[in-house]
Amino acid sequence: MLHPDVQPVTDRDDPRLTDYVGLTDVALRTRVESANGLYVAESSTVLARALRAGHRPRSVLLAPRWLPAVAEMLAASPVDGTVPVHVAEDSVLEAITGFHVHRGALAAMHRPDLPTVADVLASARGGTGARRVAVLEDLVDHTNVGAAFRSAAALGVDAVLVTPRCVDPLYRRSVRVSMGTVFQVPWTRIDPWPEGIATLRDAGFVTVSLALADDAVSLDDLVANPPERLALVLGAEGDGLKPATVAAGDLTVRIPMAGGVDSLNVAAAAAVAFWATRV
Repeated sequence: MLHPDVQPVTDRDDPRLTDYVGLTDVALRTRVESANGLYVAESSTVLARALRAGHRPRSVLLAPRWLPAVAEMLAASPVDGTVPVHVAEDSVLEAITGFHVHRGALAAMHRPDLPTVADVLASARGGTGARRVAVLEDLVDHTNVGAAFRSAAALGVDAVLVTPRCVDPLYRRSVRVSMGTVFQVPWTRIDPWPEGIATLRDAGFVTVSLALADDAVSLDDLVANPPERLALVLGAEGDGLKPATVAAGDLTVRIPMAGGVDSLNVAAAAAVAFWATRV
């Protein structure tokens, strides 16, 4: 159980609120959050899921009307201790963060250590091992990463692996778009890449690249004869997968299209592929 230490805030420059300054500045937040070992959970729904996952808040920032609900969430947390809860009026919140905070609460959370790829693969399905894995290669849009995680959670993907140049799944926008499912789906960085394909192959995975290649087979063909362990690799917005990744993979697959359309947004393609290959 977490106990709230309620602290009123009236000054936008209050030094206790450093974790929340400039939340709309992506470059700044990327540097600050990585260096300080934190991430920001936005909305009461996301905060509740982070707490259920056992993540520990550094502090909470909210408007007075949200205090009773957030205090109840903290009381239900599986971790113990006391957490500062900064309470400020809407105008002060907007001055601190750079946007109108209307989703219940913000929380600066301690960033958990990432597990190894081997641990993520082995621990899935109650310790029997992952059977369906998604790899996100070099995605640059936090919205797409969050949407991919939400689809992975909804459609039974056992784990998500992100390459070294993929944006941070724990960035505020990614977490919000995922509706907190980034705390639900096991994930880690796979580094180096695409050399990490060999790691997946050694673990028994068939690596399938979703790409518009001349030799690509239909997703329908993959579904008709699915491998026991499958890693679906999805590439960056615009350029798609790197040629080296496609060359190193075991199979290249494309989603059948109609209406003269040749491809889907990566988040939409992920949802289609996850649904088609669900087990």
